[in-house]
Amino acid sequence: MRSDPMRSTALDLTSPELVADPYPALAEERARGPLAWHEQSGTFLTFDHATVSAVLRDRRLGRIWKDREPAAYLEPFNLLHRHQMMENEPPEHTRLRRLVASAFNRGHVERLRPRVRELAAQLLAEVDPAGFDVIGEYAEPLPVLVIAELLGVPTELAPELRAWSQAIVRMYEVSPSDAVVEAAVGAAADFAAVVRELARERAAEPRDDLVSDLVRASTLRPAGGDGTERTERLSEEEVVASAVLLLNAGHEASVNVFGNGLVAMLRAGVSPREDQLATCVEEMLRYDSALQLFERTATRPVQVAGVELEPGQKVAALLGAANRDPAVFEDADRFRVDRDPNLHVAFGAGVHFCLGAPLARMEIVESLGHLLRTLPDLSLAAEPEPRGTFVLRGYRTVAVSGTPVA
Repeated sequence: MRSDPMRSTALDLTSPELVADPYPALAEERARGPLAWHEQSGTFLTFDHATVSAVLRDRRLGRIWKDREPAAYLEPFNLLHRHQMMENEPPEHTRLRRLVASAFNRGHVERLRPRVRELAAQLLAEVDPAGFDVIGEYAEPLPVLVIAELLGVPTELAPELRAWSQAIVRMYEVSPSDAVVEAAVGAAADFAAVVRELARERAAEPRDDLVSDLVRASTLRPAGGDGTERTERLSEEEVVASAVLLLNAGHEASVNVFGNGLVAMLRAGVSPREDQLATCVEEMLRYDSALQLFERTATRPVQVAGVELEPGQKVAALLGAANRDPAVFEDADRFRVDRDPNLHVAFGAGVHFCLGAPLARMEIVESLGHLLRTLPDLSLAAEPEPRGTFVLRGYRTVAVSGTPVA
């Protein structure tokens, strides 16, 4: 039995109107109170910055993976998520994150900065500045190529990587259709097969890439009360799941943050100076969040915004609503390239804070800077085409035009 909440909401997270622009409705909900019971999803929803931040940080609220269904045909999808650090809590999450971070933090981000600049220049040199899709021709291929290079996946697989990732993440939306489920399962199987083969190759012949580092990542941990130390390593399934998670999160976030933020910036008629690129990127992250909803489950009794949750009850942190909270952000509905400080929660918080945040920030700063230096009068050439999804918010196409610098 669930506790009686202070209030309920009939917010339809699948309605075209809300998906097109969720912020007015989220503002109305936030004004009514920080938390509401959502009968449609069987979940409590949180709307303000303080409550969302508390939900993300409270260790009594866990991210516990439960297979969507026991059906055998879903196993490829379930297998990838069962072994991801994002879908586990301490101590398992701690072990997985420690090992993945030990591989990820080996200087890979700064090593890739010159390559990001090179790729940005190459991609932009190939577009028609009089009119091009900045998503499909620039924002999308760049992070896919970067993350493929980081992992050690052959770059010729970049189109497949993008297609697989898009198919998998559509499963995170509210009430995915049978067609979405089928595509996600197929993509998970194909994606895992490629990474599994690559991991076995790197186990035999390591290279200077992240999959090699994941395969050999290890740490010494006490084995028990006797203080004896043992070596912990990632299993093959954990290597595969971690690599797929890093690729999915590593480029989905970059593409959607870039597209959402660029559209917001161009509609606002503002452009950052060179010394404002970093703060502008933080505002892109805040203003139109690429990830709108992150679900948690009570693992033991916990109070959220004055409401008692029992073990097993779910609560969703609405990141986009938190990032427009006027109690934290002055002129919260205005895009400001110089906003500082910017206490957004676009990368989450607590133990699940995004491990790839430094890479995403670097990629967007470099790619945005190169775009604006090359086409300083960049403008929208047509109405952008949204993806039409709520949980992962973004654009399919964004047509722009500009005059190249002489």
